[in-house]
Order: sequence, then C-alpha cells, then structure tokens
Amino acid sequence: MAAAAAAPELRLDGSIRFWVLLPVAWIALAVGILRLRVAGLLRGERELGWREQRQDTQILARSRLLRENGRFLTQQGFLMRKHYFNNPESGFFRKTKRKIQPRNPLTDPTMVTEMMKGNIINVLPMILVGGWINWAFSGFVATKVPFPLTLRFKPMLQRGINLPSLDASWVSSASWYFLNVFGLRRMYIIILGEETAAEQGQYPWQDQFLGPSVPAPPDPNKAFKAEWEALELASHHWALQDVEQELMSQDLELEGMFGPD
Repeated sequence: MAAAAAAPELRLDGSIRFWVLLPVAWIALAVGILRLRVAGLLRGERELGWREQRQDTQILARSRLLRENGRFLTQQGFLMRKHYFNNPESGFFRKTKRKIQPRNPLTDPTMVTEMMKGNIINVLPMILVGGWINWAFSGFVATKVPFPLTLRFKPMLQRGINLPSLDASWVSSASWYFLNVFGLRRMYIIILGEETAAEQGQYPWQDQFLGPSVPAPPDPNKAFKAEWEALELASHHWALQDVEQELMSQDLELEGMFGPD
C-alpha cells in the first residue's frame, strides 16, 4: 500500500510581514515606551523615597565594612572615614533624620493610590491595545517559532484562531502582541537606559507586593543610632604595621633553610 502523501507545508504571504508582523511589534514597543514615561512622571515622590532607602542601605553597609576591615587602612584614613559618620556636629549618623512612613496597604491610603495607579498604567493599556489588535488583525497568522512545540502551547500562541489541524508552532497576531509586550525589556533598556527601564519597567505585582528591590531598615533612625554606637566603640589596629619586619624574618628563615641563591 502506498504511503499517504504528506500534508503541504503552510506558507505565509510576504505582505503579512509588513502589514501584520512589524506593525504589531512597533505598536507594542511604542505603547511600552509611553507606559514607562507616564509611570516615571507619576512616580516622583515614591522614587525619592526609594533613593533615600538605597542611600541608607549603602551608608550602613559602608560603616559596617569600615568597622570590620578598618585595620587594613592607615590610622589617618580610618579616622577620616569615622569622622564622616560619627562627627558630633556634622556626622552623617548625627545630623540625618528620616521621616518614618507606614507602608501597610491596610493603614496607608497612599499605598492604595499607588496600587490603583500601577493597575491603570500597566494593565489597562495592555488590555485595551491587546483587544484592539485582536479586533483589527483578527484571524491572521503572523509568524512561526523556529522549533517544534506540543499541543499545549496552542491556546497561548494561537489566540483568536481556532484551527485544530494547525501546527502549534504558528503564532497568531494577538499572541504575537503579548509576546512582544513581555519580551521587549531589552529594547526598553537600550532606548530608555538601563536604570530607567529597571526602575520603571517593573510589573505591577512587583511594585505592590514585593516593594523596592533594595532592602532597607524598617526604622533608619534606630539603625543609624545603633551603627553610630558600634562605630564609636571600634578602635583602629593597623594590620600592616609590622609587615616589613615579618617579611624580612620570613626571608631570613627561608634563606636559612635553603641557603642563599
């Protein structure tokens, strides 16, 4: 019995690349950049708080490193750094006072406002533009992934197309839009800069539930006071004070064991 002829391979019209594939990608990129710009404009006050948290965390880390590794500095270098932190009049730990603001969503109304802003800026444009693309480019097969996939990927990659016989590697126009939304982070970094995209390009659930990426003390004033007391008790013992004599003695020991060269 002759083998059944294989089904012909599906080929896309070249015009789909210019009228569906590239326009959807450009729309996703433009909407993403606009969303990040608007988020940056509405995030001024919270961004100031994040900068203070980063500064507090780095200052405490620097002071801790000074206490632990100050013995590798000269006495003058150690005292200069200690003076910057603990000077009674101009020291950072003495003059810096932070305003404590509760960040509990149940008690802080500003957190609820920020969550609503995050939903409006991030989720609403994605839903509206995705629905418009699903309507304007309905029924189009935009591209094909360069590797085989199982049938479980059909609902994710072929949204808006109901063809059971179509291979799971083909991507519809609506699914192509959502793939661009979640896959253009590197382009945002190139266009907007790494710091801007990293700080503004977080998804809503990261801002709302995980908080800032840099851990900060719950009460910076208490942390400053504790670190000031610990640094006041720290004394300087230069670890390299007698290093020349120790090296000379080691050379003499080696010379006595192996003899002069």
